Amino acid sequence: MPSSLLDSPIVPTVPFDEDGVHHGFLRLPYSRDDSAWGSVMIPITVIRHGIGPCALLTGGNHGDEYEGPVVLQELALSLSASSITGCIIIVPALNYPAFRAATRTSPLDQGNMNRSFPGRANGTVTEKIADFFTQVLVPKADVVLDFHAGGKTLDFIPLAAVHVLEDKTQQAACVAAMLAFNAPYSMLMLEIDSVGMYDTTVEEQGKVFVSTELGGGGTATARSINIARKGVNNLLKHAGILDGAPELQDTIELEMPDDDCFVFSEHEGLIEPLVDLGGEVEQGEMLARVWPVDRTGVEPVNYRALRSGILTTRHYPGLIKVGDCLAVVSVPVN
Repeated sequence: MPSSLLDSPIVPTVPFDEDGVHHGFLRLPYSRDDSAWGSVMIPITVIRHGIGPCALLTGGNHGDEYEGPVVLQELALSLSASSITGCIIIVPALNYPAFRAATRTSPLDQGNMNRSFPGRANGTVTEKIADFFTQVLVPKADVVLDFHAGGKTLDFIPLAAVHVLEDKTQQAACVAAMLAFNAPYSMLMLEIDSVGMYDTTVEEQGKVFVSTELGGGGTATARSINIARKGVNNLLKHAGILDGAPELQDTIELEMPDDDCFVFSEHEGLIEPLVDLGGEVEQGEMLARVWPVDRTGVEPVNYRALRSGILTTRHYPGLIKVGDCLAVVSVPVN
């Protein structure tokens, strides 16, 4: 049976239907050794003024990705109710336990938030959070922005992304929102593992959804934060929640048409990159070499691009395991 606000264990301490700026928590009861009647307290801000569209803004879906949490903290502090028309729901750290632990997945249940949707009201901590978003927050929204980066194991060119959808009217609305976000790169993305994604749940509810990949390496940079800051303001202007027109610059449009975009390592070792992020490559061109780590005098293994395009993603840091994604090559859209 679908969950609802009444049967979810999560209790919001902020109103969703009152004008003003409201800071509080999503309080999730969590009994543990150090607190028998304890709770996971997920920070949330709701800003409402008048009648208008609603934007749901999230970061920290994975806990080691930081552009979203930084920019959404700033937005929650700086926006006044009188400066908007409609509603903005801000959750800087969707997987709050993972965010506090600086890990991709939750230390409480090893849950990958972006593989736990639509969630369960009587499930694990991660599933309960996913369920509350599925049943309570996403239905309130017209447009959803979920900030991502590469975390500790990947590095990306700074891009905003949407997915290919069966509903082409909905896809066109998502593409328009992505282009309004106006990252240096804009991607029509192919997911290699889409089961349980927040993205899919939002899209299945018919919402406009935009995601990002704004860097990686387990940290943020001044550049990536500035891209995120400009992007979220542009998106709110595009949605009609903030006044003014989006600030637009050139963006390079990319697509990922098939699995040949991905190169996976079949060896463990030390990566020698041969192409930097954003570099153009031809099909068959060498992307990297993987050297052995346990001996000298052995030739490295060569890894080549399976298609021509732009190097969009690389493994991070310098050591790689069998099965890890080594690189992604995307195709520019003419």
